[in-house]
Amino acid sequence: MTTGSGPVTSPPGLELGALGEYFQVHVPGYRGSLRAEVVAGGRSNLTYRVTDGGSTWAVRRPPLGGLTPSAHDIGREHRVTSGLRGSGVAVAEAVAYCDGTDVIGAPFSVAAWVDGRVLRTRADADALTVDELARCSDGLVDQLVRLHAVPYREFGLETLGRPDGYLRRQLTRWRAQWDLVATRPLPTVGALFAALDAAMPGTGEASIVHGDFRVDNTILDPDDLSRVRAVVDWELSTLGDPLADLATFLVYRDPAVDALLDGPAATAPGFPIQSQLAERYARASGRDITQLPFYLALAYFKVAVIAEGVHSRYTQGITVGSGFDRAGASVPHIIDAGLAAIGGPGAERSPEP
Repeated sequence: MTTGSGPVTSPPGLELGALGEYFQVHVPGYRGSLRAEVVAGGRSNLTYRVTDGGSTWAVRRPPLGGLTPSAHDIGREHRVTSGLRGSGVAVAEAVAYCDGTDVIGAPFSVAAWVDGRVLRTRADADALTVDELARCSDGLVDQLVRLHAVPYREFGLETLGRPDGYLRRQLTRWRAQWDLVATRPLPTVGALFAALDAAMPGTGEASIVHGDFRVDNTILDPDDLSRVRAVVDWELSTLGDPLADLATFLVYRDPAVDALLDGPAATAPGFPIQSQLAERYARASGRDITQLPFYLALAYFKVAVIAEGVHSRYTQGITVGSGFDRAGASVPHIIDAGLAAIGGPGAERSPEP
């Protein structure tokens, strides 16, 4: 972000002149003269901290390139956060949404900025005590339980997705997206797909699912890490199986994803292990988690496709920020972890992450 009295520079993917004209019409309280900086970007949607010197907003747009549009749905994200206000789930206040490409070249959303602490890196987590990490994990699990308990029809979100056939569609969709983003042949992808296809459970309970729930997609209260101020990054949200959401959260605890997220906080040794997190969820939600191995394998499959998409964008030179060079190397390890979770061929189980 440019400071002082010098010229204002637009960050990649955000033309501030055109954005200011949009704010003038659509954003209450806008005073003019926007400045912006990239907060996080490239692996998923891009996030910018945008300010006029008085108010501050979060602006979100899709990556600058890529071939998985359903994984970057800004409109869905805006709709869900708007609908969840008053539900007890922590979300930022939705301000505006532009569904066209004429302003900055892509759809984008505007939300109120939420101050707080984000645990992104291993260093962020290593600075905390084991007790603080346990309290943080408890708060995250409780937030996930709260989301899955939302009566979505009462909040106007009954058309967000189709719960029937959710798991089958997830598997088919992520397999198709692998075909779109794959940069090299990887036979274990087919093996994991086949194992998942053979073990597919029937349709179970439906809830709102976040789709990418993890510690660095939350903003925490700096004085009480068990309190979530906002859950962010809702572009994969839908109506589906809550255990799939739980499994994604657990997979991000696995060091296999270290290279994808460049040493994420969630894989820090001080956090509770996968089984402890799952047990707390089961107690708090009352749900049966005996089929969790299937859901874990599906989550590993999904995360591997996301990692390959990041790698594809990196090789094209269209990522924004740093830390993307190792994403491609993580993909085989994530697929192997999925095979181990479901007992697939050729995969041995390692100590629990």
